[in-house]
Amino acid sequence: MVASAIRMKQSRYTLLHRSLLSTVILLAAIFILAPFASAQVIHTCGTGITLRLTSQNAAQGSLLELTLVSNSPLQNLKGMWAGTPLPFWSAGERTQHALLGVDLERAPGKYELAISAEAVNGGPVKCQAAISVREGHFAVENLRVAGAYVDLSPEDTSRAGKESAHLHEIFAQVSPDRLWQGAFRMPLVGVHSGRNFGRRRVLNGEARSPHTGLDMPAPAGTPVHAPQRGRVVLAENLFFSGNTVVLDNGLGVYTFYGHMQSIAVSVGDLVNLGAVIGRVGSTGRATGPHLHWSLIVDGARVNPLQIVSLGVR
Repeated sequence: MVASAIRMKQSRYTLLHRSLLSTVILLAAIFILAPFASAQVIHTCGTGITLRLTSQNAAQGSLLELTLVSNSPLQNLKGMWAGTPLPFWSAGERTQHALLGVDLERAPGKYELAISAEAVNGGPVKCQAAISVREGHFAVENLRVAGAYVDLSPEDTSRAGKESAHLHEIFAQVSPDRLWQGAFRMPLVGVHSGRNFGRRRVLNGEARSPHTGLDMPAPAGTPVHAPQRGRVVLAENLFFSGNTVVLDNGLGVYTFYGHMQSIAVSVGDLVNLGAVIGRVGSTGRATGPHLHWSLIVDGARVNPLQIVSLGVR
């Protein structure tokens, strides 16, 4: 009977443990899938007009979404954040959205968001909010790479400089149309995370610029899929990122894919969600097969995982 009682207690303990574990897993899943819901900030901008921000406090390298809801349609809508104009897109007559990218090297501090418009059935609309930017606390990473990618020859220095300038020219353009349709997805099937975004890199003992993208390790030859609809604006071999593709997703949103083994698209192609744009490789300055995935929003370098987590549509 003693043994039976012990077994009953053990059984009850196991059931309780499993129940608690299930609860913890469920709560963790809710937290992961909706990390921004609880942080949403709401401002009233006059009668019948509401400004919603996914957060009013953001770390370097973050992405925020703005939603403006009005009782009456708006016209001449303009937005400015930290000196950068905001492209808006509509979700119906009375709802407007915009993305705010916090560059991974933006200085911590408070930055003003200002919105102006005219209500069709009312007067002028003005709305302001202050967004606080805090340090990202990125780690430092020490790597060993081929010396030719650290101590560049004059020819390679010239090539890398021209390629960097060309990329800056691309990212400075803001296409007037939203090309993406629906939510963004991950570019590698079955891969839901990455590493190294924002890390301060020390290459062969020399400090270098921060890592502007997310590294997603995968076997060489793994298909790379477009996480959303976009137009190919670059598809070539670059000195540092190797075989590279850049998609213009519209409204100042660009996605960048580097170190690929091969490229499957050409400049000018309009690719749909899920289209194969290349295959994972280790071309350029890479220590092994992986995809380098970057997100640029209005010129700001932000963590691409956040455009998936936010559920931007």
